[in-house]
Amino acid sequence: MNSETSSRGHRTTGVGPAVRAEADLSASAGSALAGALVMPSKRKLHWYGLLFVMLIGGAVFAIARAKGTDTPEVALPPILPVKTQTLESVDAYRINRTYTGEIVAQRSSDLGFEQPGTLVEIRVDEGDWVDAGTPLARLDIRSLQAQRQQIEAQRRQALARFQELQQGPRAEDIAAAQAAVQDLQAQVELARLQQQRRENLYAQGAISREELDERAFSADALANRLQQAQSQLEELQTGTRVEQITAQDAQVEQFDASLQGIDVSLSKSTLYAPFSGRVAKRLVDEGVVIGPGQTVLRLVEGSTLEARIGVPANVANRLTLNTPQSIQVNNRVYPATVTALLPELDSTSQTVTVVLTLENAAEPTIGATARLALEETQPEAGYWLPTNALIEGERGLWTAYVLDELDSATPAAATPADTHKVARRDVEVLYTEGDRTFVRGMLQPGETVITSGIHRIVPGQRVKATAP
Repeated sequence: MNSETSSRGHRTTGVGPAVRAEADLSASAGSALAGALVMPSKRKLHWYGLLFVMLIGGAVFAIARAKGTDTPEVALPPILPVKTQTLESVDAYRINRTYTGEIVAQRSSDLGFEQPGTLVEIRVDEGDWVDAGTPLARLDIRSLQAQRQQIEAQRRQALARFQELQQGPRAEDIAAAQAAVQDLQAQVELARLQQQRRENLYAQGAISREELDERAFSADALANRLQQAQSQLEELQTGTRVEQITAQDAQVEQFDASLQGIDVSLSKSTLYAPFSGRVAKRLVDEGVVIGPGQTVLRLVEGSTLEARIGVPANVANRLTLNTPQSIQVNNRVYPATVTALLPELDSTSQTVTVVLTLENAAEPTIGATARLALEETQPEAGYWLPTNALIEGERGLWTAYVLDELDSATPAAATPADTHKVARRDVEVLYTEGDRTFVRGMLQPGETVITSGIHRIVPGQRVKATAP
């Protein structure tokens, strides 16, 4: 019984280590699995694959040891096929940036009258197209017409006087003046003779001194009248003075200027379109008494539209006048030309306003949002990878998987040709464009990066590259 017990004990002793090894391995895998279950969700999938491989390998090894085999054959994990891409380093990448602005009319005006008055007619409605010079609205002009008639009458009167002065005295007036002078000369001679007789009579004592003085005074008065008549005759014979003609001419010109002012006021009583465009807004109606400068209509030029877009100063410095660009408005693309870079920097957005003129045939809605896409070159060494070749890593980095050489300890018989193991590379994402991403990091030129199935693999796993 002792020997049987010893024999059984020996057999039990031979089997026990393998069972314990299997139990220990299962316990370790269980601990690792429990640890994986509390890890962040983004890492669970990778640990599940690794633990699955460890469990299978450990179970096979334990079973082989339990059967007493000296060299157990370990079943390696299956080789997964993956798609790959060879890395090519580049020195720069191009970024497409979009800047927004607004569609505006090249010219727009708030139209109003320069003078007050009653609005009696508006000839257009909102949305109407008008050509340059088209009458749009009119004020009451009756008071201006009455003022013009009054000034015209005053001008005719002043003009007649001017023409009279310019023609000079008539021959009839000169003849009448001459006759008046001759008549006065005769009266003066008669008065002088009578004065002499009175002096003789006074000397004889026949008349008083008072009568003599009256006759002398009458003769002097007639002499003064003769002198005045002779002066008037000389003036008529000489003609009108130049100063009188000039003064009267200036008065006529003054009335002409008043008439021109009335005509200007009359012309400004009608509102004309300063340029061809479309009536955007009508603010008043007929019958309203408006003041000078009050807006009646808003007119925008519709033939030529502009896009005004703010861009950073360093981007504006790379733009050239008269270069073609493309503007996107409401999912439509319009060709445009850079016509101006405004010199002032916007204090709020710190951008330079770029003015782009659209073609005449383009008719986007005024006030709509315009988008300008510009391509910029960023000097930076890195690699272009498909976006699905990256998974999120730690500390803001991302992870890419590359093909690496197998370890020398891997059995060659169990490894098909062109088999590699997975290696991990941490990278930094710099720019994403569509389905590709520009990265920099631990990658090396010429390495082969895995571009598909990265969520099924873990570092160290065997894979085989397939045709892309």
